[in-house]
Amino acid sequence: MAIEVKTQNLEMVKSLRQVPQEEHYVPGHRTCQGCGPALVYKLVSKATGGNAIFLGPTGCMYVANTSYLCAPFAYPWMHTQITNGGAVASGIEAAYQVLIRKGKYKGELPSIVVMAGDGGSIDIGLQAMSSMMYRGHDALFVMYDNESYANTGIQVSPATPYGANTTFTPPGKNVPEGRVLFPKDAPQLVIGGHPAVHYVATASVAYPVDLINKVRKGLNYKGPSFVHLHAPCPKGWLFPAQKTIEVAKLAIQTGMWVNYTWENGEYTYDHTPKEYKPVKEYMKGQYRFNHLSDAHYAKMQAFIDARLKAPGKPIAIPVLGPREQ
Repeated sequence: MAIEVKTQNLEMVKSLRQVPQEEHYVPGHRTCQGCGPALVYKLVSKATGGNAIFLGPTGCMYVANTSYLCAPFAYPWMHTQITNGGAVASGIEAAYQVLIRKGKYKGELPSIVVMAGDGGSIDIGLQAMSSMMYRGHDALFVMYDNESYANTGIQVSPATPYGANTTFTPPGKNVPEGRVLFPKDAPQLVIGGHPAVHYVATASVAYPVDLINKVRKGLNYKGPSFVHLHAPCPKGWLFPAQKTIEVAKLAIQTGMWVNYTWENGEYTYDHTPKEYKPVKEYMKGQYRFNHLSDAHYAKMQAFIDARLKAPGKPIAIPVLGPREQ
């Protein structure tokens, strides 16, 4: 099926040299050094250009970016509740459609982009996101995934990996692994239940050109699209701030993260290594996993091995079995 594009057809870029130099996410925020979500915001705003409306559900990128009555957004930006990013985007898009239909607005429909964390996407914000997708609103939902509720103290979220030490999943005598569950598969939540969706993609801050192109392709579709972005968090994952991109690349090299596109039912995979490194190599570089035993690493490796047989597609989660004491 051919892509149905909007009036504004955003072009793909082939290299970093073609990435726009103009900044729409400008200095004036208070994010942490090496902040993955801040890099996401910078790249997504370069992808959209100036004709965009951004919605920011409560989270790191709201609190750290809007302190003291100032904000780094050089475009229309609206704070929404963590519960309703998708609902507010739906209302904005519907209002524009009414104005266009009545001849009261002559311009192009702006790119409407929800920038939500994992909590605002697939946990507290899941209902509104799903409703936006189901109704077919012409908007892009971006999930910047730092794998926790990082803004409020690194609490566990549905995207937190198995074995992670968070405020709500501390390892101890009775639960030595800390986090006992495997994360939700965010793209599959969208792909599996929303007939109006024809474009879903995953991307990483480690590959900015790929990230920009996937955002643009999602915006070029008429209707809802979903892009899941891997955004390492030095504060929550406990690694040196200068290693954000290194950690992001290692996630792909070990299979802990897979870059792919689902477009009209077809999967395409990007940056697939010829041979995957052990997941322990990725996890050992983050203090949140330092309490794990070899048996715990083996459980995560089994989960990743199963997923890599068909990356991006649904899998059966390995049985956890009794906890090691």
